[in-house]
Amino acid sequence: MRYLEDNVLSHSDPATGLPVGPRATRLGAVIPADYTAEQVLAAVLASVDDDKAEDVVQIDLRGRSDVADYMVICSGRSTRQVASISEKLADRLRGEFKIPAKMEGKETGDWVLIDGGDVIVHVFRPEVRDFYQLEKMWMPSGAHRTPSL
Repeated sequence: MRYLEDNVLSHSDPATGLPVGPRATRLGAVIPADYTAEQVLAAVLASVDDDKAEDVVQIDLRGRSDVADYMVICSGRSTRQVASISEKLADRLRGEFKIPAKMEGKETGDWVLIDGGDVIVHVFRPEVRDFYQLEKMWMPSGAHRTPSL
């Protein structure tokens, strides 16, 4: 394991604004060195698929944001399903990767944000997602949309 204090070199290139070092993170937290952002992304996508999330969108943020490497946006059909998808995902991230997945918005179940470290996940009710249109702000031409079943 490596400690986040070792990753305090995060900064952006003044000419391009792109990150040129590791992201700054909360001091004192521990990151297991035995997984990659891509492995976390795969687990996130598998989890939301298992829980029947709809209209799943994966957005690559590498080189575009210091916040995370990937963003996943998906929908649940009801507040209960949104809360369930979110809770199961957070449990999976804690269990498989020891990521202290923080959640915001689970109480209302309209829009839940799960901070999975290198992967940020937004789970919406369809009406709320249509209102905010978050993926329009972040979706580059290389984003992958998973078809709904």
